[in-house]
Amino acid sequence: MTKRVIVTGGSGLAGKWVVENLVEHGYEVLNLDRVPMPKRTARTLITDITDAGQVFNALASSTAPTEFVPDIEPKPIDAIVHFAAIPRIMVTTDNEVFRINVMGTYNILDAASKLGIRKVIVASSETTYGVVFAHRHRNPQYFPLDEQYPVDPMDSYATSKVINEVTAKAFHARTGADLYCFRIGNVLDPEDYAKFEMWNKDPSLRKRIAWSYIDGRDLAEAARLGIEKDGLGFEVMNIAADDVSSDLPTAELLKRFYPEVPLKKQLGEFETLLNNEKLKRLLGWKQKYFWRDQAK
Repeated sequence: MTKRVIVTGGSGLAGKWVVENLVEHGYEVLNLDRVPMPKRTARTLITDITDAGQVFNALASSTAPTEFVPDIEPKPIDAIVHFAAIPRIMVTTDNEVFRINVMGTYNILDAASKLGIRKVIVASSETTYGVVFAHRHRNPQYFPLDEQYPVDPMDSYATSKVINEVTAKAFHARTGADLYCFRIGNVLDPEDYAKFEMWNKDPSLRKRIAWSYIDGRDLAEAARLGIEKDGLGFEVMNIAADDVSSDLPTAELLKRFYPEVPLKKQLGEFETLLNNEKLKRLLGWKQKYFWRDQAK
């Protein structure tokens, strides 16, 4: 039986890989976005996620690929992957970043709960740890950053993501639906691997993100695995590669840039500082795309 998934933000950097992965695995996908997908991998329904009426209507719409197929009657939606958002600070005003990200997520979760959609994957962010968009250098309380960390950001973007996690938890308490929040590291496209020559010359360029990365295709695999894994309830998971995005060992990076930060556990030579053990344990995810292989 065909499974139907709605992806919000499927025209964006991360969302396009999710749509492509799902389509390749036989899912019927509808993309909700402000602009169509460049590759037209799936049909796009132009939707303003900050408008609750549009969101409710969109989640109850047909996922048929075109209006000319034999059956265009709307069918039940099996899952939502919610990636639509303002992706960072300093691209619009702080209050708009906060409003769009918070209200967009609330509208998606609210409509999903009232329409009986029992699985939503919500894009959270590594910025919730409060280091990435801090006004100046800021030491975290410890490394590696894990899901038990007491998140304490100061910026509008990361704060919106923290609130979205709280909102998802509230809707889980209300409905019992599976709501998985992905704290996503720095997403890379294949062409981004050409930047590693520059990044390795100056490792400080990626200090704020603790040298995290995740190939968009590996992120998409995590999203599909989340759709296919039922019964976890509300969960927050870091989505990051196993290794740091630097040719320097993790210990050298810490010594040079974060010498005062305590370690919560012993780390491997190039082990990530954005702990991904929960992702691997709960979803069985395995990394396929390593920067050392892709940057050749």
